[in-house]
Amino acid sequence: MKKRAAIDGGGDRPSLTLTHPVMGTLIIMDLDRMGELVEEAGLSEYKPNRITGLLTSLVESFASKWSAVVVYGLDRRRGTEEAIIEIPLVEPWEVLDDLEYIRREVENAGGSITIIAVHTWITGAPARNRREAYTGYRRRALRLLKKLKRKGGNTIYIDSGDVSPPSGD
Repeated sequence: MKKRAAIDGGGDRPSLTLTHPVMGTLIIMDLDRMGELVEEAGLSEYKPNRITGLLTSLVESFASKWSAVVVYGLDRRRGTEEAIIEIPLVEPWEVLDDLEYIRREVENAGGSITIIAVHTWITGAPARNRREAYTGYRRRALRLLKKLKRKGGNTIYIDSGDVSPPSGD
């Protein structure tokens, strides 16, 4: 796996952005019914609360452990409600125990979370905004996430994914 040098002032530290797509695991996680929980429990939506602050910490730890790229969603200033993570050269089942740990911790804090892990071609390119984050090959995982959330959420779904070569989308 080739890495390109960081151009964001990171000096000699290499970026985790891949120079070409590789097979890996795409993870999308999203807190369930967060708006309702904010109202019912009186949580802040403008700064990290017990659930969004916890998810921020859990995502950072997970990404560090797996040398993953947080493509979108990590928000230290307001707290994390959703995250897109990509891990090159890793199968979804390899991270299942850690994803279950995240789900349990969020549940213990009084929330619930839906997590999708798909084996697919990934780029490891951070997105500039939400629209860009959910384009291309990530749309399929987003559809799966929405379907599971409509069924009640608070689950982890592992999918072998679409392993056809990327189309340049």
